[in-house]
Amino acid sequence: MTGLRLRRLGRTDLMVTELGLGAMDTPTSSEGQATVEAAVDAGINFVDSAREYAGSEFLLGQVVRARGAKPFHIGTKTFSHNIDGSQRDVDRSLSMLGVDRIDLYQLHDISTQAAWDEARDEDTGALAGLQIAKYRGLIGHIGVSSHNLDLLPVLITSGAFDAVMLEYSAFFPQTAELIDLAARHDVGVIVMRPLGGSGRTSVMRGRIAEGYDGLLTPANLLRYVLSHPGVSTAIPGARYPSRIHDNVRVASDYTPMTDGERGAIEAEARELY
Repeated sequence: MTGLRLRRLGRTDLMVTELGLGAMDTPTSSEGQATVEAAVDAGINFVDSAREYAGSEFLLGQVVRARGAKPFHIGTKTFSHNIDGSQRDVDRSLSMLGVDRIDLYQLHDISTQAAWDEARDEDTGALAGLQIAKYRGLIGHIGVSSHNLDLLPVLITSGAFDAVMLEYSAFFPQTAELIDLAARHDVGVIVMRPLGGSGRTSVMRGRIAEGYDGLLTPANLLRYVLSHPGVSTAIPGARYPSRIHDNVRVASDYTPMTDGERGAIEAEARELY
């Protein structure tokens, strides 16, 4: 195995492992802390969280305190659309995580024009709150997540964000051109749901247990995402150390997919559900 490779997170200039960890559901497992520890020990250096992910920031803070230092870049998020709410969330995140500066703070799920209009208001919007937090040195960079394919180009080209989080997988290949757009604007790309989401992953693992040996596997789905050069990091969720180990094995020693392989796995993905 060659080990996890690093990619540049756009104009943040942070060098992040192309395999990260999405820690939304990690606290729901009795092995949650062991899972984060396994990620750190394997060399994963980017972990995603949010204020509203129950127990997630608290769990990451436990690991930070146990390690005596922040062992990974942290990206977390605010659901607030107003200036006071976003600043309060930054302060709460700092306290919960046990750090004095957060690498990346994101506006979460800006997926409607109304949400964007509210969040970007120069006097009252959450974006202004994050800009103040950045000026104060409390956060390093500002990002955004969205599920809206029409709004994402606006967010990427707005100049307001250093990184964007979007969905991309063989189940959802429509965002490939948006990843290219982000690369042209030097905006880092964080891929959520790279394996298609927990429901699909469970179905695929069930099929494998029953003897399926085709292309549509979690390992190949991760290969698919990492084969796009515009992706900065992919953040599959994990609740157990074994899932970390599985993903690390793939990301440490994979061959990028050919165009033919990408087309074939997309075709299989369309047939699953």
